[in-house]
Amino acid sequence: MADVEKKETVIIGAGPGGYVAAIRASELGQKVTLIEKSDTLGGVCLNVGCVPSKALIAAGHRLQEANDASTYGITTQPATIDFAKTQEWKQKKVVDRMTSGVKMLLNKHKVEIIHGEAVLDSDTQLRVMPTGPQQFMSADTGTTIQFDNLIIASGSHPIEIPGFKFDGRVIDSTGGLNLPEIPKEFVVIGGGYVGTELAGAYANLGAHVTIIEGLDSILNGFTKDMVSLVVKNLKKKGVDIHTSAKAISSSQDDNSVSVTYEEEGKQTTIKADYCMVTVGRRPNTDDLGLEYTKVKLDDHGIVQTDIQGRTDSEHIFAIGDIASGPALAHKAFFQGKVAAGAISGKNTANDYVGVPAVCFSDPEIAVVGMTQAQAKDKNIEVSTSKFPFAGNARAVSLDEADGFVRLIFTKDDKTIVGGEIVGPGASDLVAELSLAVNSHMNVEDIALTIHPHPTLSEPVQEAADVGLGFPTHI
Repeated sequence: MADVEKKETVIIGAGPGGYVAAIRASELGQKVTLIEKSDTLGGVCLNVGCVPSKALIAAGHRLQEANDASTYGITTQPATIDFAKTQEWKQKKVVDRMTSGVKMLLNKHKVEIIHGEAVLDSDTQLRVMPTGPQQFMSADTGTTIQFDNLIIASGSHPIEIPGFKFDGRVIDSTGGLNLPEIPKEFVVIGGGYVGTELAGAYANLGAHVTIIEGLDSILNGFTKDMVSLVVKNLKKKGVDIHTSAKAISSSQDDNSVSVTYEEEGKQTTIKADYCMVTVGRRPNTDDLGLEYTKVKLDDHGIVQTDIQGRTDSEHIFAIGDIASGPALAHKAFFQGKVAAGAISGKNTANDYVGVPAVCFSDPEIAVVGMTQAQAKDKNIEVSTSKFPFAGNARAVSLDEADGFVRLIFTKDDKTIVGGEIVGPGASDLVAELSLAVNSHMNVEDIALTIHPHPTLSEPVQEAADVGLGFPTHI
C-alpha cells in the first residue's frame, strides 16, 4: 500500500471557485493543495465557457459594426472574416492569457497543484488517480491524501438529451466555441443563456441560426418585456426561433446533420452544418466517492451545505456549481472566499441578498434581486420605476437606444429589492444595482448620487428619479 500524504487544506477543482478559494486560503495562512483532473487551470469558465464565448461575441460585434458603418456616414467594402485567425486569437490572446495568469497567481501563493482525479474514501481521506489511459492499475496506483480540510469545487457538465448524443456534428457548448469554420446553417437546441448568446454570436458572424426551445419563450427566466427586445434583434439578424418545440432526433453524415423537432403537433426536419445542444448542466457529484462520507445531496445532485458552505461532514465544504444557487462563476468566486475564510476561523457567510445574472445577448440583459412577480409571491408590496435608454445621450450617440433600466423597490420605504437592465452596457451597469440590493439601499440613495454625463450609467439615476416622482429627461 502506498504511503499516505498529509495535507492541510485540499481543494478539488481549479475552476473559478476552486482557484479563488486556493488563493484566499493561502492569503489566510493555510498550506493549500489544489487537485485538477484536466491538464489546464481555470475550469469550464476560462477554457470553454464564459471567457471564450465573450471573445466570439466580441468578434461578431466587430464584424457587424464594420458592415453597419454607413450609419455613421462611413463607407467601407463589406467586411470579411478569417475564422481560423479569430479562433487563434480567442485561444492564444484570451484563453491562454487568462489561464496562464491563474497559474502564475497560484504559484505566487505557493499553492501545490496536482493533476489527477480525486475520489474520496472517507471524511478525511481521498485518492488521486492519474487521468488518461492506464496500462496497469494496482492498489499502489495514485496518491492517497489525508486532509484536515477539503473544499469541493468540481463544477458541472452539459446535459445530453435522447436522440442527440454528443458526437460528430452534434455538439455541446464546448464544441460550439471551437468550430473550425462558421457554419452556413446552425441549429441551437435550448434558448437559455448559452444558447441565446452563441446563437447571436454566430448570426453576427454570418450563420443562419435556428433556435429550438421547449418552453414558451427563450430566456424564460427573464421578464418578458426584456426578452422581447432580444427576440426582435435576433429575428432582425435572420434567426428563426421555435418555442414550445421539442427536439426529437438527429442523424448525420460527414457533411451535415439533420434535426427533427415537433411544434404544434407537427414534425419538421431541417438540415444544418452543426447542431449545438445547450439545455442545461448537471453538477459533477456522481463520481467523487461522496457515498463514503457524511456529505448529503439533494434530488438534483446538489450538495447540501450551511451558510458557510460546510457540508454535514464538518471539515468538507462545497462551492460553485455543485452548491445551491445559480451556476455562475461570480457566485463561485464568492463562495470560495467564504469557505476559505470559514476554514481559517473567520466569520464569513454566503449571506448575499442577490446574485447578479447576465446574458450577453443583443441587447445585453442583466438582473439582480427580485422581479416584481417574485416580490408578489413573497407578499412584498413593491413599486417599479423605469427609464429608457432612448432618453440617454450616450446610448443615442452609440446608436444603441433600445432598452431600459428598471428598479423594483418596496412601497413603504422605497428599499431597492431588485433591478433589471436591458440595453447597452447592461453587464457592467448591473454592478451598481447589485451594490444597492445587497446593501439595502433605497431609491433616494441612488437619486442623490451624481452620475457622470454623458454616460450609460445615467439611466440608473434617472430611474431612481422616476421612482421618487421627479423625472427629468422623460
